[in-house]
Amino acid sequence: MQFPDATDAEVKRAQLPHNLFVSGLFLFDLLLTPAIIALKIGMVGLFIPLLLSSALIAFIYLRSKKPTTWFVDIHWKLSFARAKWLLMGYAVSAALILVAWLISISSSDHNMQHILWTALTRIALMPTLILVLITAVLEASSIPMAAQRKVPDRLAAEFPPSVQP
Repeated sequence: MQFPDATDAEVKRAQLPHNLFVSGLFLFDLLLTPAIIALKIGMVGLFIPLLLSSALIAFIYLRSKKPTTWFVDIHWKLSFARAKWLLMGYAVSAALILVAWLISISSSDHNMQHILWTALTRIALMPTLILVLITAVLEASSIPMAAQRKVPDRLAAEFPPSVQP
C-alpha cells in the first residue's frame, strides 16, 4: 500500500527499525558469533550474541508498542514481525544443541564425545544462520520500501491507517 502522506522525517524514522535490525544481525550474529567460535570461548560464549540480539529485539518490540504516526508504527511492527522469525531460528538451534548434547554424552569414549559435540553443534547453528540471512535480506528490502512510502498490504489491512493505537 502506498502512503504518500508520509513526510521526509517520517520516512527516516520508518527506516530506523530496519537499519537497527540489519545492523544488529551483522554485528551480533554474523561477526560476533563466528568470533566467539574462533576464539574457542565455548558454548557459554554463544550466549553473548544471543543476549545482545535478544536485547535488540526486545527494544524493537517495546518501541513497536509506542504509538507515534501510523506510517512509522507500521514499520516498527514490520521489523518486529521479522525479528520473530529470527527468534524461531534461535529456538530451533537451541533444541538441536540440546539433542547434540544428549547424543554426545551418550558416547563412552571421551574423544568421540568431543567430536560429536563439535560437529553437531556446528550443524545446530545452521537454522539460526539461515534465518539471519533471510531476515537480513527482508529487512534490507524494507529500507527502500519505507523510502518509497510503502507499507505491506497485510499490515495495512491488519492495522488500518484510520485507526490510531
